Amino acid sequence: MADFDRVDMVATFRRLALLGGDAIMEVYGRDDFGVRAKSDESPVTEADEAADKVISEGLRAAFPDIPLVTEEQSDTHNQSVSTFLIVDPLDGTKEFVQRRGDFTVNIALVEGGVPTLGVVFAPAKGRLFYTSGTGDSVEETGDFDKDIPGALSPLCVGAPNNEALRIVASKSHRSPELEAYIDRYAVADSVAAGSSLKFCLVAVGEADFYPRLGPTMEWDTAAGDAILRGAGGEVADRGTLGPLAYGKADFRNPHFLAYARGVDLKPE
Repeated sequence: MADFDRVDMVATFRRLALLGGDAIMEVYGRDDFGVRAKSDESPVTEADEAADKVISEGLRAAFPDIPLVTEEQSDTHNQSVSTFLIVDPLDGTKEFVQRRGDFTVNIALVEGGVPTLGVVFAPAKGRLFYTSGTGDSVEETGDFDKDIPGALSPLCVGAPNNEALRIVASKSHRSPELEAYIDRYAVADSVAAGSSLKFCLVAVGEADFYPRLGPTMEWDTAAGDAILRGAGGEVADRGTLGPLAYGKADFRNPHFLAYARGVDLKPE
């Protein structure tokens, strides 16, 4: 693999995420999204495909020696890798179709099975989060110029109170199993959010704990995982409580727990 500058890589991720967001919002403004079902019955829209095109073409041009995995081209990925780029061009398609705004563009680098760099852009919410390339994470505010970053605020998870936890969970994938798991904790506040924004809410200290007891793929989680780790949080395999691993042959995640350090995880 060719050497790369990590700061330059994040700048490229940022620019492509913003371009992907533009493509998504162009479709979002229409009356018809062109929704159809994929082979797994999940929805896909013209926005997913337009964002995937601009992002994947940009990444292949910038980093031709690094393998690329994207959700919309997932049928071409059939072998495990340890270091690769991974993209979900529109995470939260259900939120997009229902015009709820909680959808994101996710771009990440995984190295040795660990997500190390990532960008999460929520174009309808006007929120942009990313790793800095030097080990920490930031949120950017401003006009989101493609080439000149705006003001940056460092991200740091909160100090959780295990007698009054703030939990964030999925809007579209609640289940009795998840509700029963959450009931094991002392919860002061529970909010619903879509897509990888849930990782970012923990990273900025707006929530303490994001348990996910349902199906996800690595492209759903890698960018948010990298950002949360850079903010001092953790993402653990629910079964082992070890770090969530990436580069599996089918790119499927086990159930996982994303949290601020200090959350007292309940044993199985």
